[in-house]
Amino acid sequence: MIQIVGLGLIATVLILVLKEQKPMFAFVVATFTGIVIFLFLIEKIDAVIQVLQDLAERSGIQMIYLKTILKIIGIAYIAEFGAQIVRDAGQEGIASKIELAGKVLIMVLAIPIISIIIETVLRLLPA
Repeated sequence: MIQIVGLGLIATVLILVLKEQKPMFAFVVATFTGIVIFLFLIEKIDAVIQVLQDLAERSGIQMIYLKTILKIIGIAYIAEFGAQIVRDAGQEGIASKIELAGKVLIMVLAIPIISIIIETVLRLLPA
């Protein structure tokens, strides 16, 4: 975490200096810093996914549900990351559209899980 915060602070100072002289370079530094931070986290994300897969296998949960949930989480993070980069470039409208697209894709992926939950609840209710 110290490395990530340090990188963020260094990038912030560099961006503040560049923003006055070369705004485009400031945006590139901000984007590059975000990507580097994301790359730092990939190993940690992979470890979490492995633990969740092990838990799902031991509990008997079908892997299709876990994969769907992981896709939903991935879409949420990617949409947020993309929207923040676009916001850094000053394009609030496009950032909002990215977030909307992420929400729609999440809803589409969630339909099978919601259907299973509703079917389970209906089976539990007395006829």
